[in-house]
Amino acid sequence: MNLLRFLRPSTIASAHCDGPCGVYDPAAARIAAEAVLSMEKKIAALGDARDLATINTRTRFIVIKEQQADIVKKELDILWHDYFKPEHLEKYPNLHDVFWKAAKAASKCKHESNPANGEALLKAVEEIHNIFWATKNRTDVPFYRANP
Repeated sequence: MNLLRFLRPSTIASAHCDGPCGVYDPAAARIAAEAVLSMEKKIAALGDARDLATINTRTRFIVIKEQQADIVKKELDILWHDYFKPEHLEKYPNLHDVFWKAAKAASKCKHESNPANGEALLKAVEEIHNIFWATKNRTDVPFYRANP
């Protein structure tokens, strides 16, 4: 019997974070949400121009916006399912609703192109940021925006 066959995984798996690694931070969701907002603003600034260069640029911006919205959803899902515990729900009974609305805001950013949607997503992520750090008794962690 070939021992190496048992030592070598047959499939590659990656996950964050069912380990659990214990490293949680809503910063990744914030960065992705900021990218969504940035793309929303850039798409709006292009206007209705229909020349090939503008269409290509708009298409790239839309792809980036959608990818980043998916990252927001993934990062929030990790926090929601892996970090937050029943005791957090006792202290923040609206926690499920906050996450649900944030995920819906990310989906809306994928369905539409409107900077107001990006702002709403960033506000939802900020609310989660504030709750997250409060659960660690760290209300001193500011919510930074790279592009205010």
